[in-house]
Formats: sequence, structure tokens, C-alpha cells
Amino acid sequence: MTTDASEDWKHWHEHRTRTVAEPYGPLALTGTHWIEDYPEGRLPDIPGQWTAKDDGVVLAAVDEDGLTLDGQPFTGEVVLDADYGPASGARVGHGERRFVVLVREGVWGVRDYDPAAPTRQAFEGIEATPYDPRWSVPGHFTPYGEDRTVRVENADGVARGLGLGGVLAFTLDDQDLTLQVSVESDGSLWAVFADTTSGDSSYRFRFLRPAAPDDEGRTTVDFNRAVLPPCAFADHFICPFPPPGNTLDAAVEAGERRLR
Repeated sequence: MTTDASEDWKHWHEHRTRTVAEPYGPLALTGTHWIEDYPEGRLPDIPGQWTAKDDGVVLAAVDEDGLTLDGQPFTGEVVLDADYGPASGARVGHGERRFVVLVREGVWGVRDYDPAAPTRQAFEGIEATPYDPRWSVPGHFTPYGEDRTVRVENADGVARGLGLGGVLAFTLDDQDLTLQVSVESDGSLWAVFADTTSGDSSYRFRFLRPAAPDDEGRTTVDFNRAVLPPCAFADHFICPFPPPGNTLDAAVEAGERRLR
């Protein structure tokens, strides 16, 4: 084990823990509400009237609602697009709370982030295995001829499409393994995976984000940096479960394992 790699991992883990614990990090999520479930437009414990349209969400508010829009007191009506940035930058707020507009497969919703959430107040850290070089191995990415979408169950029990761009192959403890992976906009890869520790000494599934492959498809598969999905921190996320073939017949005793 090189000192540099071990120190880099330590800094990465510390930064990750700080990020998770930020006022509008995943621990602050207290609810995800789908507008179609509330035809009267009144979302649970969220002021204002929220109505979904094809191209956005219409929010109507009066003085008594106490809402802000872009940091200023808001009354009247506005059409909102999805918030794609951090929750701290969501356009609509109520005191310290932030209401994040999202859309999934044409269904509009609102997420409620509250820095005073009990889950955030109770957070004691992430249990993670210290860096071990045996969990960092060469990998080779082979793209599919065209993007594929598979239906997988999400953490809320609803099946949704998961886009996949190719196969990542690697060898771990003399086992030849593969993962179906998505390709991010910057070329990096994203895998949802489980292993034989999942649901036991690790959370039921985890995420892995290898760097963008080079022109020959080479990258590094580093399970030291396997991370817990957002739904490990709050029940209101809709994380996808691993797609077919992404449950490894190996014990990946590395990376983030579960909450302390």
C-alpha cells in the first residue's frame, strides 16, 4: 500500500463525510412528493399550491404561505422547471427549508430539504473500510453499439428506466467479473452493484464511479471508493437497484459499508 494512495483515500473519505453532513446534503431530505398524487395541489407540510404541467410545475402562493422565490418573498404564480443543481440552490424556500422540483419519466415532484431533519442531527458518520490496494484493479470498458435502457425496481418500489452504456470488465481475487455501467456526461462511468456482503456487513447495494476510460477503454476499478447510495441516508430517495448481472459473486469488503 502506498502512503500517497492511502492518504488520498483518507482525504476523500473525510470530504465525503463532510459533504453528506452539509445543511442540504442527503441527510436533510425529509420528503419526496409526486404532484399527481395530490390533485388538490396541497403537498404534505409544504405551503402553496403545486400543479404539474407538461413543461413544468405551477406554484401559486399567498402571503400567509411564507414562501420565497430566489431568496425574495413570493406571492402570485410562477412556472418552475426542474432544479438540477444542489438543493441549496433550489428556487423555492420556506425559512431554512428548500423545495426542490424534480421530474422522473414525465412525472413531476417536489423534495423537501430541511437542515433540522432528525436524520441529519443523528448522523455519526459513515462506516468505511480503510484503503487496501487489492481492491483497486485495472478495468476495461466496452461500449454497447447503442445506449440501452432496462427497467429496474427503485427504492420506493416503482420500476423505472436505467440507462446503460456498456460493460466494465475486471479481475478481482482471480475472478473475472463484469458490471453493466452508465456513461456520465463527462465520460466517467457509474455502476449500481451489490455483492455477497450486501444486506449483511454492507448496505443492500452501493454505487461505484470509475474515471472515464482512455481511448482503448482502460480505466481503474477502485472499490475503495464504493459509496452508499442517497437512499442509505434518507428514505425519501428513489435510488435504482442493481440491474441484471450487477450482483457480484464476490465479497467486496471495501469502501463505504453502512452508516455508523
